[in-house]
Amino acid sequence: INLFSSFFSYLLFLLALQTPLRSGNETEPTDFILLGFFPEFKHITAMVSIILLIYTATFMGNTLLILLIWLYSHLHTPMYLLLSQLSLMDLTLTSSIIPKMAVNFFSGRRCISFLACGTQIFFSLTVAIAECILITLMCFDRYVAICDPLRYPAIINPRVCLQMIAMSWVGGALTSLGHTAFTLHFKICSPREIPHFFCEVMAVLRIVCEDISTYEKAVVITSILVLLLPLSLILSSYVLIFLAVLRMNSPEGRNKALATCSSHLCVVGLYFGPGMCIYMRPGSAKTPKLNQGLFLFVTVLTPPLKPPCL
Repeated sequence: INLFSSFFSYLLFLLALQTPLRSGNETEPTDFILLGFFPEFKHITAMVSIILLIYTATFMGNTLLILLIWLYSHLHTPMYLLLSQLSLMDLTLTSSIIPKMAVNFFSGRRCISFLACGTQIFFSLTVAIAECILITLMCFDRYVAICDPLRYPAIINPRVCLQMIAMSWVGGALTSLGHTAFTLHFKICSPREIPHFFCEVMAVLRIVCEDISTYEKAVVITSILVLLLPLSLILSSYVLIFLAVLRMNSPEGRNKALATCSSHLCVVGLYFGPGMCIYMRPGSAKTPKLNQGLFLFVTVLTPPLKPPCL
């Protein structure tokens, strides 16, 4: 991940150098202005304060969970290792968005630099895609645990878990890198005001001065690959899981399996529902208020709900 971050920073530096010049020696400004969320809302200070409290609790809770899992060897099981990565992804997502949003609000400064904007796009997309891959792989973990429990230790071993984790992060970083670089290479219209509380792809595309219809189609295709394909695999796996559960003779075993499945399905719904509304809804870039509400749900309310669900 550090290697991807370094390469990403270098790529943004090259993009900044290619910013077109104005007449004379003055360069065109590369900073963006974040307009924030719900400007007509009367109690915005209280809302931001509540968001900070939730973020602090989420940060402390997920950090403690990660430390406990890595410090205690008896928790080094596939389920807990994958859960620790899910918590790490949630921490990365919220920490790349919420602190900057709070600083901008309380300081009154709404500017964000080109590099910081690109960093937010990169990490938000990386975590979103990596989380999608990881949740799909966690479904495979549940499938083996229920449908083939005797072979579970041999199939889902520590090496396979590490491969799942690496696949999630690398897949998310590579896909995000391409979309971030392509989004930021477009010419941005003045006054470079982003109708959002952070730099998000769909919000940045709203202020582009070029025809982006081709790129929007590419975003839809990526969304299908990242959201619909994994969701189809998850639902197919759960059909097989439920068929296996129905064949169980023990009521206790059946109830335990159903509880395990329902907890994972809860996380699937919390993740895929807002993601599909944001990236697969026609004209999503033209409804900033709805997107802001969905992103508030994803970045503020969803992270503290995932570990209890699992």
